[in-house]
Amino acid sequence: MTGGKMLAEGIGTFALVFAGMLAIVNHAGLLGVAFAHGLAITVMATALGTISGGQFNPAVSVGLSLVGRQSWADTLRFAAAQLVGGALGAFAVLAIRGQGALSGAGFGQPNPGPGFGAGAALGMETVLTFFLVLVVLKVAVRQGHALAGLIVGLTVVLDILAGGPVSGAAMNPARVFGPALVSGDWTFQWVYWVGPLLGAGLAALTARFLWRLPTQPQPVVPEARAV
Repeated sequence: MTGGKMLAEGIGTFALVFAGMLAIVNHAGLLGVAFAHGLAITVMATALGTISGGQFNPAVSVGLSLVGRQSWADTLRFAAAQLVGGALGAFAVLAIRGQGALSGAGFGQPNPGPGFGAGAALGMETVLTFFLVLVVLKVAVRQGHALAGLIVGLTVVLDILAGGPVSGAAMNPARVFGPALVSGDWTFQWVYWVGPLLGAGLAALTARFLWRLPTQPQPVVPEARAV
């Protein structure tokens, strides 16, 4: 693995955390926050995908290793770069907006929503990450779709709109690691590691099964007619 790939992963994750946190601090609302994250993934994957694959998420990297498309050594290196990028993104927001603005917005940190506990957030993160990693593995990795970056970005938008009020819809350990460093709040950090990694594992199992299915249209067999 070259340093350029790790740099690309760090930059992409930096952009994701930077844009996502600022959208929250700017009180962009659920729709605005969803599109800030989704567009960050879309543009960074388009710009840097040919260098590193545009993963920007330890759960995605783990999914790639589980389906045999990436070595575990590379996944560990990518995850380290992603965590560093996420941390730098969070501290960049802190430097620009200041402690007061971040504190008033919960430091842009995903947490269980009002009325929801850790169990509900864990379940939501598992399901949402399952959707995200399955789309990455099937559309970007297996099919190599020309619009894969856009499709993955829209999946992020979809997930946040659906699950944001329950868990914050992080789907990404690096997305919560940076804000936790800035805020010093690690209370629910485990939820945003266990849920995404579990979702990635389930997505990898599903992708392996789907890859064994025919991908070309099958001929329609005419129905037998009574004689």
